[in-house]
Amino acid sequence: MSDIGLTAEVEDTKKLDGLGGRPAAGEDPAKREQILDGAMRVFMRMGFDASSMNDITREAGVSKGTLYVYFKNKEDLFAAIIQRKKSLVFDKLREIVEADKPVAETLYEFGLTFGSHLLSDDAIRGQRIVIGVIDRMPELADSFFKFGPNTGPVLLANYLARQVELGRLKPIDDPMYTSRQFGDLCMAGLYRPRLFGEMREPPPRETVERNVEWAVRLFLNTYGTDRT
Repeated sequence: MSDIGLTAEVEDTKKLDGLGGRPAAGEDPAKREQILDGAMRVFMRMGFDASSMNDITREAGVSKGTLYVYFKNKEDLFAAIIQRKKSLVFDKLREIVEADKPVAETLYEFGLTFGSHLLSDDAIRGQRIVIGVIDRMPELADSFFKFGPNTGPVLLANYLARQVELGRLKPIDDPMYTSRQFGDLCMAGLYRPRLFGEMREPPPRETVERNVEWAVRLFLNTYGTDRT
């Protein structure tokens, strides 16, 4: 029987399993989160290559059949973990730029949140995993480094462009390039030592704060106005 012409009521019913209105296979958000939580623990503990779908089913407490209903392979799982983490951080960053605080305060809070995230254990381990497979799985790396509308650098670039229009910042030729420069400044001297293991633990918060304060001052010395 063709699906063409099905009513909205029938379409909704297709998403439910039984009279109790339980989500159909692959539609339960709680189950999906359970799988992602288990997969993340496995990837962080074992790395991408050493992890198997069997490891993930055991860690997540689901059957292999259930796992494959939600995710087709390890790559699909890892990409979903990346996207989930990005979404959580993006929501925090969006709140910061939408709060309409003074530019200096907004940049400071944005830089501290963004930098603390990228220097965290989970983010560093995830980046190391991606680096380890980038040559043979470039699509996985693309999902990690991709700059889409829901990423921090794009969010900050749009914020900077708005502040220029409002006269709070001097003209910026390339807001996206400047946004990425600001992010790098916030982690100057910290990011590479963390990524390559020279710095074993995330830097103390006061160290990140000092970096961000310096980055904000440098940025505003270049682009600040008397309305900043």
